[in-house]
Amino acid sequence: MFRFRLAVLRRLREQHRDELRARLAEALEAEQILQQQRAGIDAEAAGLRSTQRAIVQQSKPSVTQLLEAERYALLLQGRRTALADQSRQLAVEIERRRQAVVEADRQVRVLDKLEERQRTEYFLEESRLDGKLMDEIAGQRRGAVDPWA
Repeated sequence: MFRFRLAVLRRLREQHRDELRARLAEALEAEQILQQQRAGIDAEAAGLRSTQRAIVQQSKPSVTQLLEAERYALLLQGRRTALADQSRQLAVEIERRRQAVVEADRQVRVLDKLEERQRTEYFLEESRLDGKLMDEIAGQRRGAVDPWA
């Protein structure tokens, strides 16, 4: 019976690959959260711009309100910049994790191919030995039945 001697190593590499996939999924989830936050900031900025237009269109625009709106716009711009920085860092981390998953998957595939090759060799050898045994048995029977042999 065929037994792959590196099965434990393959199982460990599969577990490692699965852990790396989970870490990649976490990073992708974080990226999605950042995108949602960016969308929220963009929506707030759009609302703020319409508020600023409404203030300017009043018959007596309030300078205080305009200054507060401008300060809030600067605050939103700062948040957007911080999110962009986080997004760039996260993109680098995602790529690093993606490459780690690819490498771990490659290592598992190498072991899978090795097992497949060893399994094929094992069954070919078994088949060869079975054929040799059958030929030997057939030869013995021929010798027992055929007195001239």
